[in-house]
Amino acid sequence: MNDPDHSKPRARYDVSTADAIDMIVSAARFTGVETVPLSSAPGRVLATDLASLVDRPGADDSALDGYACRATDTLSASPTAPVSLDVIGVSHAGSPFDGTVGAYQAVRIATGAVVPAGADAVVGVENAVPSAEGERVLLDAPASPEAVRRRARDLATGHTYLTRGRVLDAATVGLAAAMGHAEVTVARRPRVALLLTGDELVAPGADLARGEVYDANGPALAALTAASGAELAAVQHVRDDDGALEAAIERLTEPGGIDLVVTSGGVSRGERDVVRDLMARRGELTFWRVMVRPGGPTMFGHVAGVPVLGLPGNPVSSIVTFMLFARAYLDTALGRSAPLPYSDRRPAVADGVFGAGAKEMLHRASLVTRGPTLHVAPFDDQSSAVLRSLSESTALVVTPPHHSYAPGDTVEVIELAPHLRR
Repeated sequence: MNDPDHSKPRARYDVSTADAIDMIVSAARFTGVETVPLSSAPGRVLATDLASLVDRPGADDSALDGYACRATDTLSASPTAPVSLDVIGVSHAGSPFDGTVGAYQAVRIATGAVVPAGADAVVGVENAVPSAEGERVLLDAPASPEAVRRRARDLATGHTYLTRGRVLDAATVGLAAAMGHAEVTVARRPRVALLLTGDELVAPGADLARGEVYDANGPALAALTAASGAELAAVQHVRDDDGALEAAIERLTEPGGIDLVVTSGGVSRGERDVVRDLMARRGELTFWRVMVRPGGPTMFGHVAGVPVLGLPGNPVSSIVTFMLFARAYLDTALGRSAPLPYSDRRPAVADGVFGAGAKEMLHRASLVTRGPTLHVAPFDDQSSAVLRSLSESTALVVTPPHHSYAPGDTVEVIELAPHLRR
């Protein structure tokens, strides 16, 4: 296919996966920032470094329920020769003892309570026998300085513990709260529109006529959009009609609306592949066709300045190419610091044959750990028409063009779970 408009930037064809990703990343633009409460932060991408506003703990505190005292007074304590200390007070978490511990004195202390002045060690309750009145305590083991958690052992005021680009989860939201932050500045979610083509597609639950199939791409791509941290702003189905597609694209590429349009279907070489024809005629096509299987017909460009990513209509190809190419755009637009899915690989030992092709091959496969080694076995049917192959696989094995792997060879795998769900 030749570019009919020579005033447009020249498109590239039959590009490598890595080159396609580079072009998409170069076109991605950061979406801006917004401030949200911590309750809304899980799944969001941190847009600024986050430093602690406090020391944690804010003072030396106890790691045990027991008695705070001076270590030197208890060095000789044993079951046969216990040491007796005077109990002069109590220190609870949030209600510290304000006095000072002197020689052969102790303060009963709870876990997390401030260790009082003068004390430098704690002995646990299992090694302490208080008198009936609670005024004295016998220790049958020395108090331990290791049972005192020193001030700022966890967090120090002014120190950065979370950096921009981090995707916030339960642990990091908890850490932000511990640092004293009630809200965080995060990347604005890119607004994604899904445009699904195909006269044969029917919504799940409806009756099927001869030649029709249930639409799997719509729900799958919507789920992938959510998992990527983007906002699903629109989902539209259009028939394989040039006029209907053009009208839909015009609406979705109006200024100030959508950050990325993702289409599914209509990008191959058939006479009804209307997305390909529209991009060639109305858009600025960056590339068409990637030397990868599944997903070869993928295209990328702009219409009215809005990025448009055209994915194949086959469900396996559509899901895999969203993971490779849409995620490359969205991760960059969000400022995520984690590796892009295509680059996020691990070595594994092949437990089967991974055959060669003229293109880079992404074989669906399953991972299993045996001893210290990660092994991977191919799914038995690599046809891109077999959608269950993705749900029954846990990885993609990357095979370079014209290269195959035999059992026992070391291969590179992309784990699916981290990139198919948030």
